[in-house]
Amino acid sequence: MAGFLGFFDYNKPGPGVDKHGPKKKSFVVFFEIYFRKFWKLIIANLLYVLVSVPVVTKGLAEAGLTYVTRNFAREKHAFISSDFFDTIKKNWKQALPIGIINLIATVILVFDLYFFFVNTQGFMSYIMLAIIFTIYIVFTFMKYYMSMMMITFKLSIKQLYKNSLIFAFAGLKQNLFISLILILCYAIGFGIVYLLNYIGIVVLLMLYIFVFPAFRSLLIQYTIFPLIKKHMIDPYYKEHPDEDKEAKRALNIEEEDPEEDELAVFQDTGRTDKEEDEGETESKKPARNLPKQYNEQELRKHKIYKRTRTDDDDDDGTI
Repeated sequence: MAGFLGFFDYNKPGPGVDKHGPKKKSFVVFFEIYFRKFWKLIIANLLYVLVSVPVVTKGLAEAGLTYVTRNFAREKHAFISSDFFDTIKKNWKQALPIGIINLIATVILVFDLYFFFVNTQGFMSYIMLAIIFTIYIVFTFMKYYMSMMMITFKLSIKQLYKNSLIFAFAGLKQNLFISLILILCYAIGFGIVYLLNYIGIVVLLMLYIFVFPAFRSLLIQYTIFPLIKKHMIDPYYKEHPDEDKEAKRALNIEEEDPEEDELAVFQDTGRTDKEEDEGETESKKPARNLPKQYNEQELRKHKIYKRTRTDDDDDDGTI
């Protein structure tokens, strides 16, 4: 008898998924992905902590972790260690300087915030505090997008910062949502330390080593990808419909089968692409360049992937 009295038998077929059934809420899908990939995310988290120990290499760690969590957010397969380090190898010339620049800028902004908060004297001090705090918030929003664009598109460092600044405002709703979730996590962390003192510090350290960076990265990639797809990926494939189809499959954004489109019940009657383009000036459009083709080509390097991939794989069926 499989399982225990018939329970916990994962070999028998399930009820399946109704392709025409109602879509699940976005947050439900996120947590399904998170818990399904939980142990793999722990491994990715450990690699992130290991690589970022020297601090100046934090940008490298961000690039590797972003690749893994981007794949998981798109429900694509990732070889944790090999893809993590291959991504670092391919992007280190941008990831390293961007990580150092972001680190220095963050330290300066935090120091300025502390200085003007402690030495607030007069109206101008409050003005400066407000300005620096605003810059810090915008810069934090920018950092949500840098790693994703760096590993996905062929952009210069200047273009990465320019696009990130645009998305800091264009994706305000998404940025605020991410920030609120992270602030809630930080508040829980402070509460643990307050209640448990030194034990709380140990608990927080363990959460950081095993859980938090990967959770944060998955949350960011899952939330911002639709915005990047709308403003960068879709316009590119509209102009180049027959190019880089492997990169498109790597991001799990293949075009639907025309036969399935005929079954559509609802049709988008909102603003057209032309009307949306007229609403933004050319200078404010994110730079769009040829997407990098990492996933499918990297999977081919691992020859065991297609030969050994069976229904018994431990990767829950995602590719």
